[in-house]
Parts: sequence; structure tokens; C-alpha cells
Amino acid sequence: APNYSFMRNATAAKPVSYYDYIVIGGGTAGCPLAASLSQNASVLLLERGDSPYGNPNITNSGSFSAELADLSPTSPSQRFISEDGVVSTRARVLGGGTCINAGFYTRAEPYYAREAGWDGRLVNESYQWVEKKVVFRPPMQRWQSALRDGLVEVGVLPYNGFTYDHLYGTKIGGTIIDQNSQRHTAADLLEYANPSGLTVLLHASVHKILFRNKGKARPVAHGVVFRDATDAEHIAYLRNGPKNEIIVSAGALGSPQLLMLSGVGPADHLKAHNITVVLDQPLVGQGMSDNPMNAIFVPSPVPVEVSLIQVVGITQFGSYIEGASGVNFAGGSPSPRPYRGGFIFEKIIGPVSTGHLELRTRNPNDTPSVTFNYFKEPEDLQRCVQGISTIEKIIESKSFSKFKYDNMSVETLLNMTASMPLNLLPKHSNTSTSLEQFCRDTVMTIWHYHGGCQVGKVVDHDYKVLGVDALRVVDGSTFYYSPGTNPQATVMMLGRYMGVRILSERLASN
Repeated sequence: APNYSFMRNATAAKPVSYYDYIVIGGGTAGCPLAASLSQNASVLLLERGDSPYGNPNITNSGSFSAELADLSPTSPSQRFISEDGVVSTRARVLGGGTCINAGFYTRAEPYYAREAGWDGRLVNESYQWVEKKVVFRPPMQRWQSALRDGLVEVGVLPYNGFTYDHLYGTKIGGTIIDQNSQRHTAADLLEYANPSGLTVLLHASVHKILFRNKGKARPVAHGVVFRDATDAEHIAYLRNGPKNEIIVSAGALGSPQLLMLSGVGPADHLKAHNITVVLDQPLVGQGMSDNPMNAIFVPSPVPVEVSLIQVVGITQFGSYIEGASGVNFAGGSPSPRPYRGGFIFEKIIGPVSTGHLELRTRNPNDTPSVTFNYFKEPEDLQRCVQGISTIEKIIESKSFSKFKYDNMSVETLLNMTASMPLNLLPKHSNTSTSLEQFCRDTVMTIWHYHGGCQVGKVVDHDYKVLGVDALRVVDGSTFYYSPGTNPQATVMMLGRYMGVRILSERLASN
């Protein structure tokens, strides 16, 4: 574990302090962003959770399901249930989702960067900056190799070998889990920081962004109120300077939530919670999406390795197929022994269906109410059906045969999977005969939710919040659809990319 001289508990913070930049959320985007800004400015990074270092549930990839099942108040994963009845998790730890995910690392589609209006060269440099520190080539063992060969056998072509690039067909991607099964996270990117330019406070829960209105044409963000683990209040202000700003990187749930708690959001909703309206912005919390995941569990007659995602099939019809073996990937309670078998799952591109987020309470540590509207749009459901059909063919393929019981039909496997406690939705008896019903009944999250502060609606193309000054949002809440097959690579890249961009604007103005 790196011994970061700049990291301390928020109880050690002064009651009032001043910085050039205040970054809210030390997660997948916040860590690379703060590390980059610290090169030429004073930066405060506020993280509501603990350090990932020294927690074996995080650092050891074999404990993947244990950390998701940890429901203690200090757990790095905070469980919540969406209004759709799907059990999910948000990160509560320095390093964010990279501490509790399945580790897969793959870049976004080439046109993703073009559509976002990003500079292609800086995008590549930023991905490489991340990869140098935290990305590895996975060791391909028997179960993952059988999944790879099965994908190729059933026609998810061409086979593209090992690559970070997003290419149609089957490939082996990167991983943030090294050869010794040790997880690396976005927190490791703080090794790039200038220690004299950065302060990281743990267990620092931000309750509100402060705005100044007096004598200003529009509200200007100038400070934040946060509480430490003893509930003592602290205030951090921006130093005077035309380029100093607050950057929210609290994730797809946390960023829209914090804007609302600070008075930026739908006026009627804020008034209902007795929040003073700074800016009536009805689009905060809108456009929430989560890529639905559906899986088939395949018990194995032979022992399997414990493996998280290493292979992906990128289909032409709009579904990604991946798998994990030997772990309880469906969440729930941790199993006392490795699962003898694996989950092969598909998740749909996009998705097209969207929902919304609302406050439940004024406490930032309470997860807001979120509705994703899984499969509301027929296109999403159709892609799921095609994905599950492809998985059925993989299970029946010659390549995968040694990891499947001969006497177990696909129908039996569908019924077995549907009977697992995957979500809180009502079950139907026809799940093995109607794949549409199977998709609806067994929908889970792959934790790739996004939206709530989208570009062009809540922030501009420089991620500045529309209608106020000195405030940006940089994280997955700005996305319209999830990048690549798995978003962590692009979220880390975006943190670095915007850190470089913001610093270059700062230096140009000096």
C-alpha cells in the first residue's frame, strides 16, 4: 500500500480551509482528476469512505462477493434497491467503483470520443497514463478459455486476441487485477500526485455546495460544507482566483444528489424537501440509465478456477457477453466455498430505456430514490433475448462441453437461474419457455449506471454546470450511454483528461 503523506482522516481537518480546487468524491474519476490538478494547484479531495489499502476484501480479488455482501455501515459497498426492485451497490471508498467491481478494463468505442467532442490524442495519452499504473493482462485459465472458444464457435467473430480496443467479435481485455490476484484501483493513480499540492480527507461527507449570489449575474460556487466521522462540521472555501472551482465527481447517484441538496435541481422537488432553490434546473436527476444484466448459471461437473471477467463477446446485434467462474457473481450472501460452476451473462448496449433520480432525505449518506425502467423500451428487451439465445448456444457448444453436465438441458438451467434470489421482482412460471419473461424476471445490475447530469442538459461540453459559475461535474453522471463494454477505463481516462484540460486553461490565463 502506498504510504500517502497527503491522506488523513477528516477529523484532523481544520474547521475552515482554502484551496484552488475542491474535488468532491475520491472515486474512479475523482482520483485521477485530483492527482492531475495537484501538479500545479492546491487541491482538496473529499471522500466519504475509507482507504482501500489494508482491506483484504478489496485488495484480494477472490473476496469479490464478500465485499458486495458486507452490509456494515463502513462497508466499501453501500447496498440499495432501485424502485425497479433490483438490488444494487454504490461505492463508499477511496478509489470508488474500481474497489468493488469485477476488474475488466477495456476502452470505449472509437466513435464515443468523437461524439463526446474529446481530443483524440489527449484521450489516448490519458488512457495510457491510467494503464501504466493499474492495468494488467489476465492469466487465461480453463473456464475463461472455454468461454472464449465457445463465443468464437457460435459465431461471435472475428477473434481479436488480447486488446484494450473495442472491436466487434471476441477478445480478451485488460484487468486491474494483477498476476498475484491483487486488485489495483483508481486510488493507486494518486501515486502520480504532487504531494505538496494535494490533501485527501477520508470519512468526509459533503452536505452542501455553497453559492454566492450577491452582486453576481449568476450564482458562483465558492465553498463546501462537509462533516467528519464524529459529525463535526468543516467548511472548505475556494481561494480567490478566476480559475478556481469546485468539481463534483460523486458518481451517477452522488452527483445529481449533491446538486439537488445544494439547491440546483427541479424547484418543486427541492421545495418539498425544504431546500432553498439556487437554480431551478429540472433536468438534474433525469436520464438515469443502467445496463440490464441477465445471466445463466451453469453448474460444472469439474472444479473451476475463480475468475472475474476476462473475455468479452461484442456482438453485432447490441449485446455484450461475458462470464465469471467460481464466485457468487449474482451478489446476495457470500458462499462459504467457491461456486462449482460459472455465470455467463449478457448486458445490453446503451440502454435505450431511461429513468430518473429523486431525493429521499436531505442526508447525503442516504441513497436517493432511483428508477431505471429496465426493458421499458422494446429494443432493449429484444437485445436481451438475442443475448440469452447466444449464451444458450455457447453452453451447448463443443468448446464449453467439459464445464456442463450432459444431462442438464438449457431449460433446466434457465429454471435453476430463475429460482435464485437475483432481485425482488415477482416470478412467473413460464421463464424457460419465454425468453422475454426470463429477461424481465431475472434482470440484475452490472453496476454501470449513468446519467443524471448529462452533457447539454445539466453541464456543457466542458462539464461546467449550466447556469452557475465555478462548478463542474466530471464522472459517469454526464454520460448518455455507457462507454465500451465496461466503463471504468473511460471514467478514469476522463478524470485524467479533464485534469489536463483544466490545468492547461489555468496556465494559459496566467
